[in-house]
Formats: sequence, structure tokens, C-alpha cells
Amino acid sequence: MTQIQLPFFPEGVTPITAVLAFSKQDGRVTYFNGSMPVFVHDEEDVASFRMITAQFCVNGNAKQAEIVRAFGVSKISLKRAVKRYREEGPKGFYKPRKRRGAAVLTPAVLAEAQQLLDEGLEPSEVADRLDIKRDTFSKAVRAGRLHKPVKKTLSR
Repeated sequence: MTQIQLPFFPEGVTPITAVLAFSKQDGRVTYFNGSMPVFVHDEEDVASFRMITAQFCVNGNAKQAEIVRAFGVSKISLKRAVKRYREEGPKGFYKPRKRRGAAVLTPAVLAEAQQLLDEGLEPSEVADRLDIKRDTFSKAVRAGRLHKPVKKTLSR
């Protein structure tokens, strides 16, 4: 005969499910499975919060709706965390964020491009010569960072 485990939680915890709960104390969040603590992180540690709540969902310890209800987080943020956990595992929450690379149109490139425009080359030719995408180059012209020389007209 199997014995039923009653969910005995320590005093002052907030239940997530019938067997999973958490408490906040002294700037730390502790997660409990029954009376046993299973994970601890600082209150300000968002990456650890997202990782452990996603892990609870992926492992079947809690439903996404239960996490949303218990912590008041948005459904989409939890779905994104679960997706990240499934694709990258726990390490995906702690890796540095990807940042954009350096700008293509640096001041030196802009100066060279303006010189070529002043020599009479078409913007598409300048973009090709400097190995810059044509739409990037045309945006710079439209934004006023580069200007086409005014064509001289013959007066009669």
C-alpha cells in the first residue's frame, strides 16, 4: 500500500502548487518541495528566477498558469523562459546578451563616401566601391549624413 505524502510546508510560505511553494526572507527567495528547500536565489536575480520557474514548468512540477498566478509575471515572459530552457538549458539564462556590432558608416567611411560623391560618382557606385549595402547608404543620404552634390545646369 502506497503512502500519501502530505504537503507540509514551513511557516510563512506562498504555495505555487499542492507540493511546491516559495518564501521571501532577508532578500533571498527559497523554493520548497514539501518541507525540503530545492533552490535559493537573491530577490534581484532575475536570471535565476526565470531559470527555476522555467525548469519547474519543463519538468512538470508546475503548470505555466500556476507560475503566472503565484508570481504575477506575464504569460509571454514565462513562455519565452520555457522556450529558452528547452533550447539552451539552464546556461542560456546566464550567458551575456548579444550586442550589435560596430556601425558601418563610421566618420572615416562617411568622409570617404562624401569625397567620392563630390567627385561625381552615383550613390550606388559609392556604396559598391566601399562595400556598403546600397539601402544603408541611401538611408544616410536621406538622413542628411551625406549629400549629393548639386548638379549644375546649363543656362541658356
